[in-house]
Amino acid sequence: MIKKENVIQEKSFQFALKVIGLYKILQEQREYIISKQLLRSATSIGANVQESSAAFSRKDFIYKISISSKEARETKYWLSLLQESDLVEIELKEYINDVEELIRILTAIVKSSQVQSN
Repeated sequence: MIKKENVIQEKSFQFALKVIGLYKILQEQREYIISKQLLRSATSIGANVQESSAAFSRKDFIYKISISSKEARETKYWLSLLQESDLVEIELKEYINDVEELIRILTAIVKSSQVQSN
């Protein structure tokens, strides 16, 4: 579990940095509403992963990782909405692929942690 946690910490942090860069581009293209929602949800993924490392119980750990998973799914929604709406002229497939990978990892962590606690 510790190795997976380190991987997810690094990947979620790098993804947040990447989305911060995207946010700046979106602001330059005058997209202010969805970009702010995207920034909040994308940076929340890693923040909750980080919080999970200080969990006081397995249940608390699962809860924090589950929140990260939900934030990742919300992030995917905002990215897909931007992609399909043509509000901006940016190819977002790479970001969508990245967040899908985070979702897969977070889901695996939640499932394996739930199995271990039963």
